[in-house]
Amino acid sequence: QVQLVESGGGLVQAGGSLRLSCAASGRTFSSYTMAWFRQAAGKEREFVAAISWSGGRTYYADSVKGRFTVSRANARNTVYLHMNSLKEEDTAVYYCAADGRLPFPPVTVEAYDYWGQGTQVTVSS
Repeated sequence: QVQLVESGGGLVQAGGSLRLSCAASGRTFSSYTMAWFRQAAGKEREFVAAISWSGGRTYYADSVKGRFTVSRANARNTVYLHMNSLKEEDTAVYYCAADGRLPFPPVTVEAYDYWGQGTQVTVSS
């Protein structure tokens, strides 16, 4: 079992930056692939980024590649999403998720067993 709690969301102007954090409980955190998804109002939840259990591999959606960076600190049971050059279309609730079953990178909602409650990111013009 893994419990996930996101933090760091907020209101930022276009072109600005934010760092999201996801704190995990459970001794097996370091064995999970971790990912970030987002869901804008009226839209389906979509994949943003994933990081392998060791942190050695990362994978990004095309829409955020070059702007967002996913990282993890297994000693602190935490995964991060560094978001730069934010755009209005990045506005969404951001969720972190954990998967311990599938080959890297799992990019579908169905691939992930554990989810946080989400944190709102709003980018204004």
